[in-house]
Amino acid sequence: MLLAACAAPQPAPPAALPAPPVRVPTPLPRTPGVAVLSAPAVVAPLADVLVQLRAPGRDGAATLELTDAHGTVVGNWPVMLQAGVASLTVLPRGAPGPQRAVVRVGETIIARADPLFTLDPQTSITTGQPRIDELYPRIRAFMEQCVLEYPIDGVRVRGYRSPDNPLLWLRDHSYQSRGFRYFETDVTSLIDAFRRAQRPDGSLPDFLARRAAGVLAAGRKEVEADVEYLFVLAVYDAWQATGDDAWLRTNLAPMRRALVYTMSDPLRWDAARQLVKRPYTLDTWDFSYGPTTQDPTNGRPAPRHWIDDTTIWGIFHGDNTGLAFALERLALIEDRVGDPTRAVQARTDAAGIIERLNALSWNGAFYTHFVPLEPFDAPGVDESRQLSLSNTFVLNRDLLTRQQGRAVVDEYFARGQLRGTTFAEWYSIDPPFPSGSYGLNGRPGEQPGEYVNGGIMPLVGGELARGAFRYGAEAYGFATLHRYHYLISSTGATYLWYYPEGNPGISGVDTIATDGWGASAMLAALIEGAAGVEDRAARFRDLRISPRWAAATDLTNAHVVVRYAASDAYVAYRWRLAPGQITIDLAGDADQRELRVLLPAGAGAISNVTADDTPIAFTEEDRFGSRYVVVDASGHQRVTVAFAYAR
Repeated sequence: MLLAACAAPQPAPPAALPAPPVRVPTPLPRTPGVAVLSAPAVVAPLADVLVQLRAPGRDGAATLELTDAHGTVVGNWPVMLQAGVASLTVLPRGAPGPQRAVVRVGETIIARADPLFTLDPQTSITTGQPRIDELYPRIRAFMEQCVLEYPIDGVRVRGYRSPDNPLLWLRDHSYQSRGFRYFETDVTSLIDAFRRAQRPDGSLPDFLARRAAGVLAAGRKEVEADVEYLFVLAVYDAWQATGDDAWLRTNLAPMRRALVYTMSDPLRWDAARQLVKRPYTLDTWDFSYGPTTQDPTNGRPAPRHWIDDTTIWGIFHGDNTGLAFALERLALIEDRVGDPTRAVQARTDAAGIIERLNALSWNGAFYTHFVPLEPFDAPGVDESRQLSLSNTFVLNRDLLTRQQGRAVVDEYFARGQLRGTTFAEWYSIDPPFPSGSYGLNGRPGEQPGEYVNGGIMPLVGGELARGAFRYGAEAYGFATLHRYHYLISSTGATYLWYYPEGNPGISGVDTIATDGWGASAMLAALIEGAAGVEDRAARFRDLRISPRWAAATDLTNAHVVVRYAASDAYVAYRWRLAPGQITIDLAGDADQRELRVLLPAGAGAISNVTADDTPIAFTEEDRFGSRYVVVDASGHQRVTVAFAYAR
């Protein structure tokens, strides 16, 4: 029933279906003197593909040449014909689509196939270990259940719904884009709908109308101060997948207006501290401190979604790290399609926000949950010890020093060691507030350990795992992914939150068992963290690849393909670990490609680094004891790192 709540209705099958036609493979011709090439019809990048050649009457050496769909020669392989027959294994590369092959003896073409096969990159990760290999297909299956598609004002929109509410919310869709962009072809229509709903002052709604759910107009919970930066991040992520500069340009002025609103409107901006302010909510959520009260619009009991004369104001760290991150993203966009002088100002603004936030909220190990503008103490909890979920978000916003990032990871790890009966340290907030601090009209969240008042959230675990990979705690990152795989493989479900003991949290009748927010965070940890595929621009043209498989001690091979489904952009690599050597084969269309190779524990001095069998310059990087060999792999197909073992 829960799965059906967000799955699109399926038409009934017809009473009887005709039998499909039987397709018999065409046999290879055996006419003397006719040469034939054969291979599988569809192949993946860097997958071993067996090519067979029959050239009657031919013996000796030849060369097989492959040309991709763009007309670029992507590889040459030696062929040795014996009695007119040969077979060889190739590693496909190049642009997606049909690839042509020719076989030459000298300058003479003796065989051709147009196409020999079609290169079809589809996101996949294969290591031979189910705890890794099953994550992507399981997460994709969860997320595909959470699509909503319907017309708004005559324009069809498609997006990813909230796991506990039947609407399209900007925050839920934006955070889920870290996962769905690898299989979703429509990454822009929902963003376009939010852009059309932008208000004259630059602010945005947080959810859109859905007549079927009884919501006739877009709206926003008044206490929220993060909607505008989420719009900028959503635009950037969609552009990464499409590379559509013209579409990006249509969003430039709306993004500027959105961030100007955040940094100037007295409802959102504290002029004295030059930081974003908000009511005393639970981290980034949409209800504030205090008992259940009456909704001013209808008089019904409700959480405190609004602002009134009893509102407690303060500085919440997540609003400010999110704004700084959005400013950095906007700067990249300005450099690309806008005004470079505005880019300089955006970066200056971002740096100032982080400097002021650090002075106010950084306590040496993490950001303090909430700093009130006027003295206020929440009874029954040590607020100085409260670790709230946006501390994991900032791990992946490129704003922390290495020491800060590692401190946050270490704090979660330490609390995990002390968690007792709690099944994971993916705390929404720890320690939670006492019963009744946040009134929710009797719904889960009023008691400690429920919902965002101390519930356990996979979205926190995913952000934490990705951060652990970034800050030299790779084994912790793998352990977190392993725990999530165990959770979803043993239950067949994933929820927005869980009670500390591990039973799923049901917030209401709209709760679904296919939480896309947490699932996408875990997928980002797998692809950007474990596999280490980071897009530094759009369409994988500027890449950083940091394969971290060496931190999983039972892995010796990994085949990684990552594709944006909204375009033909992909990256692929094969990683192989042998005694004293790591070899990485690369494919894709990157202009810039930095490769950072994590060495296994026990590795000693580097003896040799080659690119396409030629020595290449390299540097070493240490991340809290994790050693990386860093090379510029732009234009290269294979990199090999040879090392001794420490004595």
